Amino acid sequence: MREYLVVFLVAATVTYLLTVLARELAVRTGAVAKVRDRDVHATPIPYMGGVAMLGGLFAAYVVARELPFLSTASPFVYDDALAVLVAGALVCVVGVLDDIFDLDALTKFGGQLLAVGVLVYSGIQFRYFYKSTGEVFSLDTAQGALLTAFVVVATVNAVNFIDGLDGLAAGVIGISASAFFLFCYSLSFLNDVSRATTGALLSAALAGACVGFLVHNFHPARLFMGDSGSMLIGMVLSATAITITTQFAPGDLTQGADGTRASLMPVLLPVVLPILILIVPLADLVLAVVRRTRAGRSPFAPDKQHLHHRLLEIGHSHRRAVVIMWLWAGLIAYGVVVASVFTGVVVWLGIGTGLLVTVALTFALPKVRAGALESAIDTALETTDPEIEIEPEPDAAGPPVVGVRDPL
Repeated sequence: MREYLVVFLVAATVTYLLTVLARELAVRTGAVAKVRDRDVHATPIPYMGGVAMLGGLFAAYVVARELPFLSTASPFVYDDALAVLVAGALVCVVGVLDDIFDLDALTKFGGQLLAVGVLVYSGIQFRYFYKSTGEVFSLDTAQGALLTAFVVVATVNAVNFIDGLDGLAAGVIGISASAFFLFCYSLSFLNDVSRATTGALLSAALAGACVGFLVHNFHPARLFMGDSGSMLIGMVLSATAITITTQFAPGDLTQGADGTRASLMPVLLPVVLPILILIVPLADLVLAVVRRTRAGRSPFAPDKQHLHHRLLEIGHSHRRAVVIMWLWAGLIAYGVVVASVFTGVVVWLGIGTGLLVTVALTFALPKVRAGALESAIDTALETTDPEIEIEPEPDAAGPPVVGVRDPL
């Protein structure tokens, strides 16, 4: 665990330091986010945060290979991790070109498929699922490649869709990556196998890169991750899910006397887990596609009706809307992981309590603050101008109107 903490800190530190250079590169190449109608920032902000995060991920990978424990991992651990980082670098380059030249959606989609090809060629794809009886349900090469492409491309575009507020995408993916790390490490611990796994390594590094970037990206942001960052972290997270969810058979995931277990859905877990953990960005993606196609527009046509925009509309501030989205992502991600690994009344009670608190903060907090603001305004009016009072209009229904008291 301590070496994974080192990996996390290296990724965070290197990303934090490289962000300054990435910002300068973005300014020099003209990769700057102009102010548009659908945006919430008021001044142009440089892109290319993904370049800094890519540097942080590769630095964590290099350091991990030299650590006493992680260096003893099987060669396939680092081979798979390197393949994921190469695929991530490929989509990051496509994103950089988009940040500079504003590529069309089809070109970016082609770059994503090319990165998926790198993963499949390297052996990182769905090949089989374990049934609850211990039997194996196998996929042929084409089926596994198609399912892998669907999960990876959906995740990449879901992350890209939620990158609309300062710190939102980096925070959501950082939380999801930490949940993936908990899941992978718990499976290794419960099955008494090596803790040095591809999934744990990549998720720890990805969480660190997101944290290092957040220092510069939280509102008010000094740098945006751009498509180079959103596609990179979406690619790494989805590929990480593929590497960690097909490593253990249900026969090995037995329930112990302490109430622990390693899976709720042995057959569907490899596909369901990344979908559930990323339910917030994926739900935003599905709603956006439905909304735009019903209006006769392209699914990739931008608008200002994402979930984070709706949070702003109901009264949340910029920072509070981001934190609310983080809470939802954390509740779902950690709820799914904890429910998959542990069981018992305490687990479900904790998840239920977290759900109630998150719902209250999402919908009740804006109304409470609005009511307090109205009370403060009324008090200020009565205190500052005694000649002004609120009187109902005698012959009209509806809300009261502001009138002027007759001094006589």
